[in-house]
Amino acid sequence: MFLLRSAFWLTLAFILFAPHDVDLRQRAEAVSTQAVAAGQDLIRQQILETQCDSIECLGGKAVLAAVVQKIPSVDTPMQVKSTPPVPFPRQKPDWMG
Repeated sequence: MFLLRSAFWLTLAFILFAPHDVDLRQRAEAVSTQAVAAGQDLIRQQILETQCDSIECLGGKAVLAAVVQKIPSVDTPMQVKSTPPVPFPRQKPDWMG
């Protein structure tokens, strides 16, 4: 009886609180794009705020600032990419039984 009551209330809560008009995939893509952009801005600001006295430091800052601006975003998630089939172990030779 306890399980039936729990299932009933959980189902009712899901029906009441579930987002019906929200596309979660698009929202996740938008949030991840914003997070990557915010991270790149933070890194760029940290790089440019450091004080440099030598030419090596200035060159390093220039290279890092250029690289941070051109980091490509992820094309497809790892779960979506096709993976090769699972390798099967080799069969035993006849003489091994």
